[in-house]
Order: sequence, then structure tokens, then C-alpha cells
Amino acid sequence: MEPAGWLEALGWFSLSVAFACALVILADVFLLGRRQHMWIMNLVYPVTALYWGPVALWFYYAHGRRTSEPAVAEHGMPDSDKLPDWNVQSKAISHCGAGCTLGDIAAEWLVLATSLTLAGKALYADFALDFAFAWVLGVVFQYFTIVPMRGIGRLRGIWAAVKADTLSIVAFQIGLFFGMWLYQEIIFSPGLPKTTAAYWMMMQLSMVLGFFTAWPVNAWLVRAGWKERM
Repeated sequence: MEPAGWLEALGWFSLSVAFACALVILADVFLLGRRQHMWIMNLVYPVTALYWGPVALWFYYAHGRRTSEPAVAEHGMPDSDKLPDWNVQSKAISHCGAGCTLGDIAAEWLVLATSLTLAGKALYADFALDFAFAWVLGVVFQYFTIVPMRGIGRLRGIWAAVKADTLSIVAFQIGLFFGMWLYQEIIFSPGLPKTTAAYWMMMQLSMVLGFFTAWPVNAWLVRAGWKERM
């Protein structure tokens, strides 16, 4: 179904704000020279802003800048053991969330371009490809976090990344998929077109939901030492 005019306008506003927040972070990192001490975070922070918007921008300025190379050179790395748990877990979730975000965007457009369906539904094809793409990219993001922090080899790094991020991605995707099912099958049945801003605003909200469903799992992964405190 085509979204109401006010909903489409709200969608464009939400997307514009999110993209603006991501661009501000990118400009601060690459134009103003505040590259992160751990390079993968140069991607994680702006990608997170694509769905968290101003919240991600606030977190970056309040906490992310502290781990930029200029700040680390002047003050040293923050002691992760002294950081509040919510801060550590937010960054832990953001790794798999960034992979999920990029994977979902690619998978959604691929399903649309190929008219792919599963069991007669494009939504189920979305679920399958979203998960596959998100898992691969999430593991890649985690690999480039774990390997530099632990100083381990490539094969051990891949296994550690798979072990650290698989449960996190599953938990994130549970929330995301529930949100997608809710707005495509219940609220806006028979579904919003992917070419509308309203659809992608609903995806933003679903990703935020996925962030919270991934929270308990990431709290356990950090406590168990499968994910790094950072």
C-alpha cells in the first residue's frame, strides 16, 4: 500500500536527519582529523547514525571522540574497566548493528531488484538474505575489533569473530524481523513499497528494536570475554 502523505513526509524527515548525523560524524573523523584509534569505528559510528540518528551523534560526541587518535595521543586510552556497562554494551552492539544495517540495505534492494520470493513472499526472502548478509558483515566488523585488541592470527581471529558475533546478530535480527513483520504484515498490510521513505523509516525503528533485543546477549558476551570491553 502507498503510505499517507504525512507518513511519507515524516519518513523523509527521519531519513534526512539520520543522513545528516552520519555526515557530521564522517566530517569530524575524516575532514577534522579525529580518526578513531580502532579504525573500524570510523565506519561503525556513522553507520549507527543511519538508524539511531541524533542519539548516535550524541554518543559519538560524548564518548566516541574520546577514543580518537588525537585524544588517545594526549590522554591515553580510556580504561574500559572503569566505563559504565551501558557504554561498553552500546559499543559492543553497534558492531553487529553496523554489519546488520549495511547487510540489510544491500539485501533489501537485491530482493526488490530480482523480485525474489520465499514461500511466495518477498518478506521471507528479505529475512533470509538480510540474515545472511548481516552475519557476514557483522563478523567482518567484529574481526577488525578483536584481532587488533587481542593480537591474534587470522584464523583464530575469524573464529573469535564468529563466536563473538553470531549470537549477537541472531538477537539483533530477532528484533529487526519482528518489527519488519509487524509493519509489513499487520500495520501496513499488504506492505509498504521499498521505494518509499516511510518503508525505510520503519526499518530504522525496527533496527532500534533489534538494538535492544541484542542488549542482554551482548551483556553476557562481554561478561564471558567473548567480546572485548572497549
